[in-house]
Order: sequence, then C-alpha cells, then structure tokens
Amino acid sequence: MRALFLAVLFAGATAAPAAQPTAPDWGTRPALAEAPVFVPPVAETHALSNGLRVLFVEKPGVPLAQVNLLVRAGSVDDGAQDGLASLTADLMDEGAGDLDALALADAIDFLGIGLSAGAGLHSLQVRLHTPLSKLDDALALMADVALRPTFAQADLDRVRTSRVTALEQRRDEARSIASVAFDRIVFGPDHPYGRSGDGTPASLEALSRDDLAAFHDRAFEPDNAALVVVGALTWEAAEPRLEAAFGAEAWAAREGAASAMGIAEPAQVGPRAITFVDKPGAAQSVIRIGRIGAARSTPDYEALLVLNTILGGSFTSRLNQNLRERNGYSYGARSSFDFRTVSGPFLAYADVQTDVTAPALTEFVHELTAIREPVPADELAKARDNLALSFPEPFATVSGTAAMVGALWLDGLPPDTYATYATAVRAVTANDLARVAARYIDPDRMAIVVVGDWSVVGDEVQALGLGPVEVLSVEDVLGPMP
Repeated sequence: MRALFLAVLFAGATAAPAAQPTAPDWGTRPALAEAPVFVPPVAETHALSNGLRVLFVEKPGVPLAQVNLLVRAGSVDDGAQDGLASLTADLMDEGAGDLDALALADAIDFLGIGLSAGAGLHSLQVRLHTPLSKLDDALALMADVALRPTFAQADLDRVRTSRVTALEQRRDEARSIASVAFDRIVFGPDHPYGRSGDGTPASLEALSRDDLAAFHDRAFEPDNAALVVVGALTWEAAEPRLEAAFGAEAWAAREGAASAMGIAEPAQVGPRAITFVDKPGAAQSVIRIGRIGAARSTPDYEALLVLNTILGGSFTSRLNQNLRERNGYSYGARSSFDFRTVSGPFLAYADVQTDVTAPALTEFVHELTAIREPVPADELAKARDNLALSFPEPFATVSGTAAMVGALWLDGLPPDTYATYATAVRAVTANDLARVAARYIDPDRMAIVVVGDWSVVGDEVQALGLGPVEVLSVEDVLGPMP
C-alpha cells in the first residue's frame, strides 16, 4: 500500500502542468442562429345546423380544449343603461339551466374545468377550458351558461351590491379616476367609448332582472355569434359534440333577430389642454396623455405597432428609458394604441412622484415630439425584431390560440390575416414611421389628464404653459358620494 501511494504521488509530481483556461473575449457576442420560421394556424371555418359559425383549429399535443363563444354585443350596445352588458355577463355564470349559483360552481369544480363569462366593448364571451376527457360534460355546462342563464333575483342583488361597492372604492384609486376622466374627455360623454362599461352606482341600481334577460335574448342569436374551438381533436370528433350543445336542437335561429349596433367614428380631440383632477393628499400623480388613434382595420396597423414599440411599447422604449432609467421619475412609463372596431385611443401614461409631476409632463411632451423625427436604423431594426420574434408566443397554448383567432372574427378580419404579420412588420421602413407619426401623434392636439394633489403641484403645472388647465374634483368625475 505504501509503495502504491508513493507511485501515485510521484506520478502527480512529475505530470505536465494543466493548461490554463483561455480568457473569454467579452467584446465579441456569440453568433445568433436564424430564428425558426413560424407559420401561424389558420382556422377552418364550419357551420352548425342553425348557421352558427365555428372557427376550428386542431392543436395536437396536450389533451386540452379551449371553446369560446363570442357574441357581437357589448357595452357599446348599453344605450342609456350604462353597465347593462357587463352586469348581464356577470350574472350568466351565477346560475344556469337547472343549477343555482352554488350548484353550478360545484359542477365546474368537480369537472376540473374553467368556465366563465365576460363582456367587453364589442363582445360578450363565454369561455371554456377543459381536459378532452371532460369535454362532453363541460360543453353541456357551457351551453347552459351561454343559452339558459337564470338571472335569479337573489344573485342579481348580491352581484350588484358587490359591483356598486367596487365602483365606490374607485374614489380612492387614482388610476381608475384617471381612466374614467381620460375616456370621457377624449371621446366625449355621448360616445360609447366615452362612457364606463362598468356603469355607475345609479345606473346599476336601475337595472332589473328583466333588463338583463332582454339584453341576453337580443344578443344571443346564432347569426350574431361564433364558436372558436382549439384543441387536440379532429373536426370529425368535435362536430357532433358541438352540434349537441349549440346546434339547432339547443339553439334555434330566429327570423329578423337584431344584431349588434354600429357606432360612429369618434371626433379627434382639440388643441392640447390639461384636466387636473384634484385628489388632496395623493402620494403620487397619475398621468394620462392621448388622443384618438386608429381602428384595427387600418392599413397602418403594423407601422403603428413598430412606432409604438419604439415610443413606449417595451421596457427599452424611449418613454421608459427617459422617465424611469434616466430621470427616476417613475417605476415605468408606457404607451399604447388600442385598436378597436372603430378608432380607439392612443395613450401615453405613467405614475410619477408628486414633486416631479411638472418635469415628467415636460419629458412626455418631449418624447411625443421627438418620435416624429427620423428614427435611427438600429432602433427601427430592434423594434421590428421585438414584434416579429414575440409574435408566436400566444399561439403556444390552446387558450392563447383561441383568443387570437377570435379577435380576427370580432374585428371582421379574414382568418388568414396572421399569415402576413411577420413579413409586414419586417417591411416597415423609417419613412413609414415618419408618415404614421405625423398622422397619429400630434403633441399639440393631445388631452392631458393628471390625478394628483393640486395644492402641491398646481402652480408648477400651470407654469409649464402646455395649454389651458381645468381643475376638477373626484366628484366631478365619478359623481357625488352616495
């Protein structure tokens, strides 16, 4: 044993020294491989016996299915009854068919599925996420929620009380106050986009069970709806199940059924002005700046996406780098175009420290002006790559795919629209950006909304000379306290 130990020790002492590792070259980035080509799915278009459209995507793999029923009716169809569509959707999954609210919740939990209803500006949706093994039972529950909600008076009273309480809590939430004020100022109180889809305490209190049932009856018509189905099953396997739940036997089409109302294009905002909502003691100022933007159908869609990515659509965008990284005024500053059936808002926004409210407004105006100047080639290339390479992400899941497919139908766009998206984004030029910036972003015609403590920052805001300043109270925006 001693001889072996000495032999090993001697061999180690006489071995050649180990080679030293080569110092890394930090100045050279590793080469990137070519991004794989993504081919977005195109939904097959089918119809059930009652004429209900079905947009179907077979997505092999995980044995799950997403089934979304989309109806073209939303808060823009509320008329004088603010909050009608939203409250109707809230009650649909609070009892349906032969099941009351508790029994329906138990049945959903027992199956291990997700089933919900909701309303937007232009749509009511019932969404089902289910394992394939539970699809038949899940579709039966979904059909009850969509077609046979009970709108029980006790459930209406409970949900309405909860919603009125939530609306009153907005008085303490500066962001909610700013959103209500911004929409009303940009679109006007008479345009559907200028009113709150959630309603007001007074409008909700005025809604009856009959109002909800009548709205549901008007909206839920096969010719006014589409069923989006994405999952690991074939159309041959899906069709009889969908027919049983949503075909003519379960949902008969009606002659002359009313469809969703159209709405007018909103008028553009006037010369730049500031609306300051005074919230005494506010710990920060909430800033919203914007104007009318564009509809989803605009041919400028991809160019506006690239422009907004540079301005405020990503963490490395100009607004965030200015207000957060360089000046430390905010945790984040962003911008967005909300593309709707008709032109939605362009919005730039941030929450800032109270004492830098005026300087932050100055920087916002600076960036909104600078984006109209020529964009450097490297900044343009980064924005295009950001959009093109992130595009496949929502298609990774059945729910994400269904949402993307459904959005096309709601906006009246062809099912193959996504096929040209990446190519169109990469084709955007600096000249395109200059053109759309000049058309859609005019810093001299913007509505500026600030919610903060006027006694602390009012004089500084007025001294900026950005336009006339109107000071409102929270009650002016949300109505008097009950």
